[in-house]
Amino acid sequence: MEHAAYTDRLMEFGLTRQEATLYYCLLDEGKCSGYEAAKLTGISRSNAYGGLASLADKGGARLLEEGHTRKYVAVDVEEFCSNRIRKLQDTEEWLKRNAPEKRAVEEGYITIEGEQNIVDKVKHLLSTARERAYVVCACGRLTLFEKELAALAGAGKKTVLLTDGGFPLEGEQVKVYPDMQEGNQIGVIVDSRSALTGEMGPDSRNTCLYSGQKNFVELYKRALANEIELLKYRKGEK
Repeated sequence: MEHAAYTDRLMEFGLTRQEATLYYCLLDEGKCSGYEAAKLTGISRSNAYGGLASLADKGGARLLEEGHTRKYVAVDVEEFCSNRIRKLQDTEEWLKRNAPEKRAVEEGYITIEGEQNIVDKVKHLLSTARERAYVVCACGRLTLFEKELAALAGAGKKTVLLTDGGFPLEGEQVKVYPDMQEGNQIGVIVDSRSALTGEMGPDSRNTCLYSGQKNFVELYKRALANEIELLKYRKGEK
């Protein structure tokens, strides 16, 4: 299971499953020839030689000459990942510079489906917040956004959490309301310019509605304001 999970993560860095399997093998063994890698992984010899060569082309392995034997050693994981991330950042800059001019289109209401797609959208919203963010989310799933929330708090941006338990987030502009009823509800408002609301979690539809429409954002802001007042009333705050 650990091996499979590791190779799955390596594939997120642009490796094929075969290359990821060979990279894991090199990490585990130290160095291997194509013949040895084929024997250890069960990959055919011809595919093992080709896979090691392509892994080297992608920066995951280096060739080691030992007499008449060609062996490969794995590039350090941190170095490999850093190089791939740097390459992706360079590619991102190129894509942004050379993208076709975007047509002016009024943003409507967008349905976001799937837990990972929702997580990615929430992380993007939080990372682009300029002044403030309101977040509604069960405590157990707030950990998914721990890095982004910590960055907001650390930058002194107003951060309000409505959740169902204590969450370790500190800052002068941080307010946590821990008495929300447990559930799959998730919601985000960023800078009064965009909002997302829906469900995410076990046994839920994992579907959210997102929009930058002013009416939608204002409506959801009022709903959250009412929820906060209700939580304050239950707690005896004024």
